[in-house]
Amino acid sequence: MKDLLRTADLSRADVELLLTTAADFAANPLRSNTALANKGVAIYMTKPSTRTRLASETAVAHLGGTPIFIRGDELQLGRGETIADTARIISGYCDALIIRTFAQSDVDELGANATVPVINGLTDDDHPTQLLADWVTIRENFGADIASRKFVYLGDGNNMAHAWLTMGAIMGAHVVAATPAGAWVPDATVVAQAKAIAATTGATIEVTNDPETAAKDASVLYTDVWMSMGDPEAERIEKTKALSPFKVSQQLMDLTAKDSIFMHCLPAHREEEVSTSVIDGPKSVIWRQAFHRRTTIQALLYHLTRGELQGR
Repeated sequence: MKDLLRTADLSRADVELLLTTAADFAANPLRSNTALANKGVAIYMTKPSTRTRLASETAVAHLGGTPIFIRGDELQLGRGETIADTARIISGYCDALIIRTFAQSDVDELGANATVPVINGLTDDDHPTQLLADWVTIRENFGADIASRKFVYLGDGNNMAHAWLTMGAIMGAHVVAATPAGAWVPDATVVAQAKAIAATTGATIEVTNDPETAAKDASVLYTDVWMSMGDPEAERIEKTKALSPFKVSQQLMDLTAKDSIFMHCLPAHREEEVSTSVIDGPKSVIWRQAFHRRTTIQALLYHLTRGELQGR
């Protein structure tokens, strides 16, 4: 496995290895501080970023490498150079590429033409690095035995919903995506793929339009902003109205299991997709979750550059 382009690229063994290594890096960030010595990692972002940028740059630095941050308007891509040619150029200078952008097809094309590992730091379709951070956090709270637990995402059926269902399927978990009906359900192809993976792992995949039923006895309630970067502003009123029953309120949290946690990929809009009392409350693990963005990207760089991930 050369690249991580999609969550579905990962096997269960890959995820287990990455979670173990990320936990090690959480305890000792400089454990492998020469792994990328004298090597550079390009970090190319066409979307604004706080966590992905900081996590990527510190992960490279902790491995002894040099992070090279590139904004979307700083490459010749904007003047007509092809993605394939750009991939070849970056491969000649750097030892890995982390990209955060809009179109999944751009990431796929970079992976197909680069000779160095390409890591998807977010697209409109998927967010694999976030899900690795999420599952390190889940493991810290619940351990590896998840047989009786339910993990629930509430909100827009966006890239986070897609990644949530896919990673849950890989991990053999009972995962739920609760979204409004109609325009904001998860992509049917992604749901079908998650169910196909679940058939081999024993996972349970649910998609529902009922937030209260989804929240009942859940171990995790997870949400994301309702308006993602690139969403048409003209949809805001209609979308907000449709999503309002899916706000993670204290009333929804009260339906969950006694030891449940609240998760959010951030940034958050308090009192929109989540109540302030929940996100700042005792069940919230959002800061630890954000911390693990670095540990998991560090683990990815470590294992991908060593050719130690096998893929599905």
